[in-house]
Amino acid sequence: MFYFCSMEESNRQKKIASVLQNDLANVLQNMLREAGQLNIIISVSKVTVTTDLSISKVYVSVFPADKADAIVIELNKLKPNIKHQIAQLTKNQLRKMPDLSFYNDDSLEYIEKIDKAVKGEDNPLKNPDLLPKRKKS
Repeated sequence: MFYFCSMEESNRQKKIASVLQNDLANVLQNMLREAGQLNIIISVSKVTVTTDLSISKVYVSVFPADKADAIVIELNKLKPNIKHQIAQLTKNQLRKMPDLSFYNDDSLEYIEKIDKAVKGEDNPLKNPDLLPKRKKS
């Protein structure tokens, strides 16, 4: 009998991702505070870990959204420093610290655009003239 691996995360992956998510949120907020960037908010929206636990993808939401790309680039430059800080915090929980890769999570921005489209003047339900007229043949 053969068992095939599914793409679902193992409990170990989920546990490590959860630990990383909490610690990363604290470390990133402290880094912003130390840099004097009090007008920027970073939240770690999701962390995934590969099955071999060697790589971790970190999705961050940045407010204001127009600074997100610059912040993600900066976080990827500071990876060694961030990884070291997280390794110190998780040394009792993780044997090997996974490599970190930071990505912009723009899902909130996407939801906001949809929300504005539905509530705004460009709503075809409230203004049917926006829809192209069908010609009767």
